[in-house]
Amino acid sequence: MLRPIILSAALAAGSAAFADGHDAMMQAPPGEPFVQVSDALPLPEFIPGLGTLFVNPDMLPAGPFLAYDHDGMLSATIYMTPLAELEGGTSYDDLALGASEVTSVDIYYNAGHPGVEAPHAHVVLYHDDGAKGRLAE
Repeated sequence: MLRPIILSAALAAGSAAFADGHDAMMQAPPGEPFVQVSDALPLPEFIPGLGTLFVNPDMLPAGPFLAYDHDGMLSATIYMTPLAELEGGTSYDDLALGASEVTSVDIYYNAGHPGVEAPHAHVVLYHDDGAKGRLAE
């Protein structure tokens, strides 16, 4: 029953938006304590499907990761929740959002990558109708 756990985490995140009133986060770079993921890990600056990612290192592995398009516009908030931790009963409560508006959510499996090596779920909350397309390019 992994899917309901992940979905409930994504829905609960809506109550913890930290971007309300923080217009500076709407444009890259978001400022401290966030770091650009490609500066800290051997990953490209722009990852097709995810964009240019920033994360507060203290919030790993789940994030939130702030995803910006090629123009530096905040397009999505992403969580990377390790499957073993979820299966073991770990909960990720009150996860913050980069922006309070969420127009759609994608949840999918990832076998692991630098920074979050264990198999995990990507929970991607898109902040406007065109965000998914902008991050794909």
